[in-house]
Amino acid sequence: MDPLLFVPVLVVGFATALGMTPLTRALALRLGVVDKPNQRKLHTDHKPMMGGLAIFVGFTVAVVLFVLPNHSTEMNGLLLGAAFLAVVGLIDDRFELGIRAKLVAEVIAAIILMAAGIQIQLFNTPLLDVPLTIVWVLTLTNAVNFLDNMDGLSAGLSAIAGIFFMILAVQEGLGLVSALAAGVAGSAIGFLIYNFNPASTFMGDMGALVLGFVLAALGIELRFGTQPLSVTWMVPIFVLALPIFDICLVVFTRISEGRSPGQAGKDHTSHRLLSVGLSQRQTLAVLYSGCVFFGGVAVLVSRTSADLAFWIGIAGLGLMALLFALMMLIRRRFQLTPKS
Repeated sequence: MDPLLFVPVLVVGFATALGMTPLTRALALRLGVVDKPNQRKLHTDHKPMMGGLAIFVGFTVAVVLFVLPNHSTEMNGLLLGAAFLAVVGLIDDRFELGIRAKLVAEVIAAIILMAAGIQIQLFNTPLLDVPLTIVWVLTLTNAVNFLDNMDGLSAGLSAIAGIFFMILAVQEGLGLVSALAAGVAGSAIGFLIYNFNPASTFMGDMGALVLGFVLAALGIELRFGTQPLSVTWMVPIFVLALPIFDICLVVFTRISEGRSPGQAGKDHTSHRLLSVGLSQRQTLAVLYSGCVFFGGVAVLVSRTSADLAFWIGIAGLGLMALLFALMMLIRRRFQLTPKS
């Protein structure tokens, strides 16, 4: 499959989100959907938060124009779930919904996705595959939302993940996944123009929930005709390594410190890198590079022989474990130790 076929999808997503973002910024200011500064946030002024609308519209326009009708069931289910989460995210950005309400909404979106035929089929039994699908969707949706704690972070990592999903899908001849991945990458990059440090607007939950949901669906839909399942299950995990790593790190930290996993704080990967003296842009560079590195690992796992791919995957998971330990050390040394 020629990857150039999906460049128009990426371009339309990019152009639509780029053009929509100034409009959503003005609308957010008019409606009062703004993020106010406080001690746990990095920005010091009010930021409009409806950039997620530009991302959603950019993604929707791109895939509706280019996805073939024979994929309409999956596409419609994905768009319906994404639209539902966009509305929930907007309500949360304006009125601050509780964590339980958002989790219920995410479960509903996952059910919509499964009703459209997008479901994990790891064990080939609904008793295991259905809850696993729900857990996967909830984890990734919240992981991308957790990453939205620094200018350009969530949008940038989503764009990189989308590009790697497109590369992998093109290699396997998966037209639907290729188009969806190109659409999400293009719309994220279009918004990133305004969201990169220093950002003039934020995506809010309206954008982060949509991006996480779509990326979770792409991870489910990515199929491999040659590699065994014992190897290929690692591929979407490596493409989405940074979001998964961060949410695991944050949840583990908060529970171990006796706090609620839903309680906000400066304990994300990005905050820990800032605590050792990196600037926001340097932190972004490190995390973008990490996303590219693990995306490259995913490509290697998908293209090498099964035996070699298995050991490459194990090495990649081992590296993530070492980085996890390093982040915990940084937390103890630079964030919890009182400064003299």
